[in-house]
Amino acid sequence: MLFSGLFAGFLITVAVLESSLRGAGASVYAQVRLIELDRLGGLAAVLLVPAIAAATALTLYMVRRRGRGGRWVLVALLMLLTATAISAAVSVPINNAQQGWSVLVPPSDWSGVRDRWQLAHAARTTAATLAFVLLTVVTTAPRFQMRRTTS
Repeated sequence: MLFSGLFAGFLITVAVLESSLRGAGASVYAQVRLIELDRLGGLAAVLLVPAIAAATALTLYMVRRRGRGGRWVLVALLMLLTATAISAAVSVPINNAQQGWSVLVPPSDWSGVRDRWQLAHAARTTAATLAFVLLTVVTTAPRFQMRRTTS
């Protein structure tokens, strides 16, 4: 749950930064994106991989133990995988293309590229945040707690 929360928080932070750039011109946007691309992709992977691993382990545990929250944990895992798929299909290819951008001469379609990236980012941020909320509820709500039996 920790890594899914950190990942969701990271994505929300990037979304806030990106929304603050909506009024910026092409050169400013290109420069900020190049700075973002320097390290943020690595941070995303460092947070997402353990989030998926932990959600997978929790899903297997809940399914084997027939825990009440097993389905919800599976949905959370699927949400994290959805965020990964969006990243792989849309965000990463755009990121790779943006690494070649010139701050002095951004491409003429820079705002269209920005809009596509931000739309994909909003979708993956929503998926990751829903995953975190589901994992938090399932692991903390008394309704979903595993009952211990004594023999």
